Amino acid sequence: VQLVESGGGLVQAGGSLRLSCAAAGLDFDDYAIGWFRQAPGKEREGISCISQRAGTTNYADSVKGRFTISSDNAKDIVFLQMNNLKPDDTAVYRCAAVLAVFCPPFINWSDRYDTWGQGTQVTVSS
Repeated sequence: VQLVESGGGLVQAGGSLRLSCAAAGLDFDDYAIGWFRQAPGKEREGISCISQRAGTTNYADSVKGRFTISSDNAKDIVFLQMNNLKPDDTAVYRCAAVLAVFCPPFINWSDRYDTWGQGTQVTVSS
């Protein structure tokens, strides 16, 4: 089972990036996929989750209205569209998978996830 993130980079404040999380070796429809981020010196923060089978999504307050999670089930890819980026969004972003119909009830419950990608760096300049 493997998750591979891509799409990170350097962008100016107010700009956009789209992250991708490609899954291999798992039945995509049976998993909830979450996105997390961690900035230097800060705790890991759960920012979004999508439940394939339930068709639900959730977001942290810090990104609500700016970030959108979606999936292409045919290609086993989850996307995180990030708009109106701010310097505070600078972090390593990682996706994670949990064998579950629903996303964990609390978005920061990272220990519910058992498969993680390596991460992609997002840097937002002011």
